[in-house]
Amino acid sequence: MQVLRCLPNKETIPINLTVSLGRGGEACVYTVSSDANLVAKIYHKPTEQHASKLRAMLAHPPENPTANLGHISIAWPNEVLRAADGSDRIIGFLMPRIRQMRPIIDFYNPRTRRQHCPLFNYQYLLRTARNLAAAFAALHASGYCVGDVNESNILVSDTALVTIVDTDSFQVRDPENNIVYRCEVGKAEFTPPELQNITFSHCDRTICHDLFGLSVLLFQLLMEGTHPFSGIYQGVGEPPSYEARIAAGHFTFNQKRRTPYTPTPVAPPWEILHPSLQELFVRCFEEGHSKPLLRPSAQSWVLALAQAEEAITVCSENPQHRYGNHLNTCPWCERRLRLGGRDPFPSPKAIESKEHLQPRSQPRKRYTQPPRTPQPAIPFKQVSFRQPINQNSFLQYKAPKKSKFLPVILCLLGFGLLGYLDVMIKFTSRPFVAQNSYNQQALLTRSADSNQNFAEYYKQGHASYKVKDYEQAIEKFSQAIQLEPDNSKAYINRANAHFNLKEYEAALADYNQAIKISPNEVKAYVNRGNVRNMLAEYSSDPDREYNLAIADFNNAIRLNPNEVEAYIRRGIVRSQIAKYSGDSQQDYKKAINDFNGALSINSGRAEAYFQRGIVRYQIAQYSSNFEQEYKQAIGDFDRALNIDSNLAKVYLKRGIVRYELAQYGGNESNVHQLKAVEDLQTAAKISLKEDDMDNYQQALSSICVVIENKCETYFQNTSSNKTN
Repeated sequence: MQVLRCLPNKETIPINLTVSLGRGGEACVYTVSSDANLVAKIYHKPTEQHASKLRAMLAHPPENPTANLGHISIAWPNEVLRAADGSDRIIGFLMPRIRQMRPIIDFYNPRTRRQHCPLFNYQYLLRTARNLAAAFAALHASGYCVGDVNESNILVSDTALVTIVDTDSFQVRDPENNIVYRCEVGKAEFTPPELQNITFSHCDRTICHDLFGLSVLLFQLLMEGTHPFSGIYQGVGEPPSYEARIAAGHFTFNQKRRTPYTPTPVAPPWEILHPSLQELFVRCFEEGHSKPLLRPSAQSWVLALAQAEEAITVCSENPQHRYGNHLNTCPWCERRLRLGGRDPFPSPKAIESKEHLQPRSQPRKRYTQPPRTPQPAIPFKQVSFRQPINQNSFLQYKAPKKSKFLPVILCLLGFGLLGYLDVMIKFTSRPFVAQNSYNQQALLTRSADSNQNFAEYYKQGHASYKVKDYEQAIEKFSQAIQLEPDNSKAYINRANAHFNLKEYEAALADYNQAIKISPNEVKAYVNRGNVRNMLAEYSSDPDREYNLAIADFNNAIRLNPNEVEAYIRRGIVRSQIAKYSGDSQQDYKKAINDFNGALSINSGRAEAYFQRGIVRYQIAQYSSNFEQEYKQAIGDFDRALNIDSNLAKVYLKRGIVRYELAQYGGNESNVHQLKAVEDLQTAAKISLKEDDMDNYQQALSSICVVIENKCETYFQNTSSNKTN
């Protein structure tokens, strides 16, 4: 490919781009043979908006806070590139080539840090945090917002220098024309509460929004990768998602109010943070929850981190253990014991002997929220089937198995691999779609190719959905809708894709349209009810959303009295309402009736037994006949496990119920206690095997409660089966 390089003196020089470093969803990055310090980013479909945004960025570059060190902290565009076809269109730009740097997660994740840079101690982490805050401060001083703050667009060197990449996705304000070029994507874990479940293409970001994401990154850097909103859920039912926790302000380490979470056993103690840093985190995540302007600025973080670094002291036993002088003992020595001998900052001697790289059991993922079950698309020729669901899943339509789809799927997988390579290169191309769990984009309807008909677009959308390329699926279903705007199933499929991208408002709009076209579309009612149940988590009026969800389930049951999923989901919503209802017992009974209705239609639904067991457990908390309710709950959990013996969440709940039953004494108290421990250990083993660290941590925490005197030993024994 030949493009024209546009120099500051208006001279144009042709350059050939032949070697691709990576390809993403929006652009491709190439080496520049004439300058090894630059790379070229070429958009797949360049637009005038791309061109205008680049011109504004080039006219107003931010300052480089590490210019005196000869380092580039912000990978800003250098020059625009134009098409060589005579059209003079801007099709991309040149930017600095970033070398010898890795994603920030490689440094705050203890396992990867030991592998790649074992001498990177806590003082280096403090300096990394300081350099990151300085880069944000420089951007904010120039009026820019990062917007899509996340771990994938921050690179770090072995000397704690930081570079922010993907700068052309930032929100850019053109001061000359007073135009804002918005950042249309974001990641839920770094998104502030006021923007949760908002379509980013419809709102302007502010510096306060950036400061929340910055604080999350700083917390992870200084707390061994622990997310500030991760923790063991102490409530009943499925643990809320990160989005719901952030929206509710449930900072796990809250200092001023209680939250339904406790820190995970593998998280460092809160006290490890310097007091000045503790104060800023409280300001951001507690005080700043309802008052975003109280969040500390990037410059405030720079000053506090400098203060924390000045207060560093060195451990007498291991010179790699650096910690604040506000602590009386070395927290890293204590943590090494806590982790069964695995040192987060191994000594030079251990590194020399390669002791820090000793092989262990199969690595496991860090503590994360369990992902939602993706929702399959409706095939062009519908074949309905039923399967067990969880609370956040959707009704599913199974595609006919036709061999002619195979080439399309393989082709899409190939493009997915190219996108993955782009991410690995870590240049400034916008992160590949599959990397972001919370991409928010406008509903774009592309012009349909006259060479393809509705059926072809529909099948392409279905194929994209099957490989979880939800954005591509949205595009193809949009093109199909453009050709047949009255096809309700195309709207439902597009809504399903929006749901899996957590674009709940967009999903709701599509379900509304599907029902408008086809008022008897049962699946649209059930799926819309499920979306409204999710929206209730973020709504200022959750009762309204719950009631609308129930109305949708009612309509689905009216249209099809045998719609099992509608009964189960209506029961789940009613059990949610009961938690805050003035007549909770009546609402719980309605929920049980719904689960009974589902089981009368299909007695093989483990989820219905599980949810009914949870409701009976809740009823037991307020019942004078609690023992009978507890035993009925255990009976439901037994039935669920008879259907599927690998449900960790069921063992976990049954173990908790048995433990509580044991606390009331009686002849069977010891039996309940032993069975509780057995259930909780089984839950922990299954969760660990399935990489479900949320249920694993809950099971482990519950074991610590049940057998206090053996908790430490049990933790050390099981910690050898997972990474730090």
